Amino acid sequence: MTELSLKDLTKHYGSVKALEGFTHVFEAGQVHALIGKNGSGKSTFVKMMSGAIQPTNGTIQVGESDVRFTTPRQAQDAGIATVYQELSLVPELSVAENIFLGRLPRKRSGLIDWRKLHRLTEELFEEIGGLEISPSARIAELSVGQQQMIEIVKAMSFRPQVLQLDEPTSALAQAEVQSLFALVRRLRALGVTIIYITHRLAELGMIADTVTAIRDGHFVGSVLIDEASPPIILDMMFGDLPPLERPKTQIERGEPVLSVSHLALAPFFDDVTFDLYPGEVLGIAGMLGSGRTELLHAIFGARKFDGGTLRVHGEIVTTPDIQTMKSLGIGYTSEDRKHSGLVQLLSSHANLCLAGQAKIAPSGWVTKSRERPFVETQIAGLHIKVGDPNLPVASLSGGNQQKIVVGNWMNNAPDILLLDEPARGVDVQAKRQIYELIWEKARAGVSSIVVSTELEDLTECCDRILVLRDGKITEAFMNDALDPKDIYAACMAAPQIVETTA
Repeated sequence: MTELSLKDLTKHYGSVKALEGFTHVFEAGQVHALIGKNGSGKSTFVKMMSGAIQPTNGTIQVGESDVRFTTPRQAQDAGIATVYQELSLVPELSVAENIFLGRLPRKRSGLIDWRKLHRLTEELFEEIGGLEISPSARIAELSVGQQQMIEIVKAMSFRPQVLQLDEPTSALAQAEVQSLFALVRRLRALGVTIIYITHRLAELGMIADTVTAIRDGHFVGSVLIDEASPPIILDMMFGDLPPLERPKTQIERGEPVLSVSHLALAPFFDDVTFDLYPGEVLGIAGMLGSGRTELLHAIFGARKFDGGTLRVHGEIVTTPDIQTMKSLGIGYTSEDRKHSGLVQLLSSHANLCLAGQAKIAPSGWVTKSRERPFVETQIAGLHIKVGDPNLPVASLSGGNQQKIVVGNWMNNAPDILLLDEPARGVDVQAKRQIYELIWEKARAGVSSIVVSTELEDLTECCDRILVLRDGKITEAFMNDALDPKDIYAACMAAPQIVETTA
């Protein structure tokens, strides 16, 4: 078993100190949770350990060996493997091909040795406790949870001594989370030192041996999991954090701003009806696969629905495509910020201006000077930590990228916001800032529909919550000290369709 030792690890980007003097020892054969708010330096740490970037100062020691990486392959050769939050598998290739991509076994003739490839894959599956996945299955056919496990197996194929897992459960259902935890425990038993990065603080007691915190680029401290009570964890991450209080609002149920009537989209839902009122924050709850995302797609015009009607401000929308819905004042933030929420190669500045060009430059003449006030407003209002807005948005942490997804649509001044997993992969403080923005807009009359896998997020954020199950809205809750357990129960119970327009 091999420990990971860091001494004065530092990374500066000009005047921005992403990480400063990080000194710590991650003991061998344990799961070490690494926590910190967005922009704290976690992503910088992961990239330095993986060889994607080089430290400005400091040393890294794997076991007894001092190491320094200039490429990711050098980090792998030194025994450090990384599984990033954003999956990097090739959808059209098989499981086995993805695991050994770039290292496919070949016969003397130079042809791929498919039998050996599948045997090596099956041996890896057995080594980590067995996976019920065929080596020949296409990645595109697997669930997100299965794909996450294949990413870990791929990392383990390099025989690492240290494994970094960056937000591995952010897109997983509860059953998939438990399967992933079983795999992580198996790797720990094999002696692998695991750096486990998560914003889901409730997971720590189930999987971690220690909790280590970084705040504003500095090492704060490390405690054993038995000593890591919620107040201690939050204090390590944020210092003094005031309680979050949802505004007590009285929603006027007069003319709805959006009416969904008997909407159907096979095979996801077949009879969805509800109204959204001015200034209301409406939650949509449901189990993974219940059709929540597809419902938002249909409302936004990204999917053509099979039947039913949409009314915006009382008028039936006859051509509900994206351009039409956008012109009617509807904005949509995707759950998948990497592929459909942001353009990774463009700058943070450019990404903040994509949705709002008609507001920013009504004449069609776009200049950076016209865009700059809109960019600065969102960076300040959402507390986006960005050294240079003109650098690619891919250089930011996941939480700051999520804020840019939201800020982009804020610059289009929408009347209705469709928010799919707006707090995915962000820390407690960033989540508060996003909620406070939603509430601020609600006070100004903007209505929102929020979808979240974390039902606690809905009870913290929303005025009213609808449950989508078996293709229909089955229950509706007014959020007056609502217990998330009631929402969970409704999501799993037998359907009992209710009237949701009152």
